[in-house]
Amino acid sequence: MSYKGSCLCGSVCYEISEDIISFQYCYCSRCRRSTGSAHASNLIIAPDQFQWTKGSNLVGRFEPKDAKHFATGFCKNCGSNLPWLTQSGQAMIIPAGTLDESFNNTPERNIFWGNKAPWYQLPTTLDTFESVPGKSDACRLDD
Repeated sequence: MSYKGSCLCGSVCYEISEDIISFQYCYCSRCRRSTGSAHASNLIIAPDQFQWTKGSNLVGRFEPKDAKHFATGFCKNCGSNLPWLTQSGQAMIIPAGTLDESFNNTPERNIFWGNKAPWYQLPTTLDTFESVPGKSDACRLDD
């Protein structure tokens, strides 16, 4: 079985096999900065289990000079995070939120927990709402 993924604008698409090495949340400062979130939700796969199916010419890459493994992939059109090959070439990192289809696996672990943002709160400790509090369902942010 395989899974398809894409960027926000749909200009870049990819496909991965179901052979997932790991699924983890990463709290390192690089992942937080690249996602703009408390953590990255990353699948790790072997490079030969990945292929670009559309728009590979629109894939940008950034490698911090002082990083051994870390890089980022992004769509040059919409800026969405995209999969990236580690600098060592040993693994492909797949941002889980870029998958187009339902994915049945769940994260196995949190890594770099000691680097988590000081403002981070576990989601289970926060109030939950089906939409923006005080707004009708007609005002959904994901439309």
